Amino acid sequence: MRYAVLGTGVVGRTIAGKLDSLGHEAVIGTRDPQATLARAEPDAYGNPPYSRWQAGHPQVRLATFAEAAAHGEVVVNTTAGVSSLQALRSAGASNLAGKLVIDIANPLDASQGMPPSLDPVNTDSLGEQIQRAFPDAKVVKTLNTMNAQIMVDPARVPGEHTVFVSGDDTEAKGAVSELLVSFGWPATAIIDLGDITTARGAEMLLPIWLRLYGALGHTDFNFHIQGGHHSA
Repeated sequence: MRYAVLGTGVVGRTIAGKLDSLGHEAVIGTRDPQATLARAEPDAYGNPPYSRWQAGHPQVRLATFAEAAAHGEVVVNTTAGVSSLQALRSAGASNLAGKLVIDIANPLDASQGMPPSLDPVNTDSLGEQIQRAFPDAKVVKTLNTMNAQIMVDPARVPGEHTVFVSGDDTEAKGAVSELLVSFGWPATAIIDLGDITTARGAEMLLPIWLRLYGALGHTDFNFHIQGGHHSA
């Protein structure tokens, strides 16, 4: 399968690296590939520059948002939530039409200081905004409630824990669930919250996630919903 992973940060690198290791073809999309490769300093979080990661993943190609989205059969949004709509517009509505768009971003707003708040929140979500902006895409929200390493290696957290999916298209959610299983998630760990409006709830876990990070001092944790798998 050909995947376009939009965003060159830790989440994008981690997802693309996992897809590559599973034998998929992963292309990472960025606004300006030359500028991305030219950066020599660590990012704001202290992560090494993209070029160093790229050297260790020669099979993963870097391209513009539009080139990546045109090439990918599935598009994964790992850009910062504040710029996700802009990035997806750069990718091009025609390059997203009919495709599964997996949204892993969170609408974190740090304009009022730290910890960030959410915008939109409560009556809307980034997942819904993306689905409204690209009605011909099949948007599925998932994996946004945990650290990037856990997304692709759930065994980092001992015991049972949970991953959510939200989206309007049942088939698309099924495809995402299959991908999650290939990442190491047990099928019983996946909870389908419902249509794309349920992404509000998944995104609203971020404020408690951030405070747990502050309290625990690390990110190797996740939510576990007990008794969540009985049929209605």
